[in-house]
Order: sequence, then structure tokens, then C-alpha cells
Amino acid sequence: MDFKQIQELIKMINKSNIGEVTIEEKGFKLTIKQKEEPAQNVIAAPVHTPMMTAMPQQTSVAPAAQVAAAADKPKAAEQAADNLITIKSPMIGTFYRSSAPGKPAFIEIGDDVTPGKVVCIIEAMKLFNEIESEVKGRIVKVLVEDASPVEYDQPLFLVEPA
Repeated sequence: MDFKQIQELIKMINKSNIGEVTIEEKGFKLTIKQKEEPAQNVIAAPVHTPMMTAMPQQTSVAPAAQVAAAADKPKAAEQAADNLITIKSPMIGTFYRSSAPGKPAFIEIGDDVTPGKVVCIIEAMKLFNEIESEVKGRIVKVLVEDASPVEYDQPLFLVEPA
């Protein structure tokens, strides 16, 4: 089973009511489990803040403000981004802009991309998957912070088509 087949299988399971699928072939075992409920607390206050342990009342205020701010941003981005193309995450994992810490990012704002050019890496289950552009254009905005978790179909980059 190749990577593309696994991606397609994940897409089909996400769209269905199937809770779990296990496939075994030739010493290869793949189990895909669908979440019971979507993760709603993706945006949260920083974990390492000393104030969070000292003043727990503030932890409930900060995420709510961040969620409200994040809810307003897509509306503004949609209005300004009518002619822009979105490069989305093909899988769940951790987003990386470069091949290793300290290395230059695959692409920066203003860089030109062509179909097949690597734009980022997404780590899923200890596998580093190169994500390639499927469009030709210029990177206008990076929508995800480096080393942060991403969901399936989450927007990663905005591209002005060429």
C-alpha cells in the first residue's frame, strides 16, 4: 500500500461514519481510527507560562479571546483573498517549514511556487511527508506557525496564482 492510497483511505474514512479500519498485508498493518469528537481547543494559551499555574482564572479568559480573534480572521482573509488559492494540509500531523531546525524554510512570503515544489513537511506517525504545491503562483501568506499541529484540510498557505 503506497502513501497516496493511505491518503485516499483517510479521506474516505473522514467522510464516512466508520469508526476504525485495520488493514493487514504482507507484514504491514495499518489502523486508522476516526476521532469521536473534533478537537475544539486547538488554539490555547501557551503551556509554559508561569501565570497559568499561579492564576487559573486567567486561563479560561485567554483562550476564549484567542478563539474569538481567530474566528474573525478567516472572515477578513476570505474578503481580501477572493483571487487567492489555498494550499491545504493533506493529512493530520505537525507542520514544519524547513527540513531541520536551523535550516532555511522551503518557501518564504514572496517566493514563486510551481507544481511539484516542496512547500513544507508534515510529520505524521514519525514519518516526514514532503508536501508539494499543486499550483503555480507566488506565496502571499503562511497561515501556520512552524512546529505546530495541523488538521486534515487545514489551510497552510495562500498563493496568488500566476
